[in-house]
Amino acid sequence: MRQLLLVLLGRIRRGAPHLLGSGLPLMSLALVLVGCASPSLMPETQAVAIKDRDRALASHADAIHAAIRQSGHAGALAFLDAKDGRLVVLPGDSSADAWSRYTTSPESGTGRVSVPPVLTFVHRADVPKAPEPVTRSVLQQRQALETELRDAHRRIEEQLGIVQRALAESTAATKREADARADMQTALSSLAEELATVRKFMLQTAQLGWLNHELTVENASGIRRVVTTSQELSASSERLEETIRQLAKSLAAQLKELASRLDTIQGKVSSLK
Repeated sequence: MRQLLLVLLGRIRRGAPHLLGSGLPLMSLALVLVGCASPSLMPETQAVAIKDRDRALASHADAIHAAIRQSGHAGALAFLDAKDGRLVVLPGDSSADAWSRYTTSPESGTGRVSVPPVLTFVHRADVPKAPEPVTRSVLQQRQALETELRDAHRRIEEQLGIVQRALAESTAATKREADARADMQTALSSLAEELATVRKFMLQTAQLGWLNHELTVENASGIRRVVTTSQELSASSERLEETIRQLAKSLAAQLKELASRLDTIQGKVSSLK
């Protein structure tokens, strides 16, 4: 109802035409609704308990603000222990921060503090804000949600770390593979150069073999020609020798015949004398 009243006041202040004439009756109706509806929404015992709690905390206002000033935080959760009624002040920059500081402190696990269902967050004296009631269940749910969020954030960071490590390993493996490929390419290039050198050497060897074969063939042909020439010279020598022998025989016969004729001529000359 308070919100309804504030909405109505805001519209009247902005000068909405359709509310200028009927603003006063509406405000009266809102006040009537607030006066009539509020008690029906809150049982009398609950209203009394809230007033008693506020009065009890108000009696410790000086101690609460002194604790806040000493802590240096923006405020504190203040409540009376549910067992012995002593004042408990949990400093923090917000209700969630104060509750988180309390639940992570060693005092939380001792069981010496009995937290009531409803707590009040009191702001620092220089902060123009009214105290804010907050339930223990809301604080616990908020803390559980923050814990879940932290766990989820931690898991996400772990997964991100795993992904980053996997990416780094993959990058390193890719680099190693690229280096190995480059080394293999270098080795293949060197092998190709060596094969080209061997091929050139084999080609030169083949050319030398061909030249050697040609020389061998030519030498064999020359040897055959020399042998043939030698054979021909031998045959010609034999024929020449036979011819000389025949000429010698013929010359000897002719000389013998000439000598015989000379003897005959000499005999005839002698007989004529």
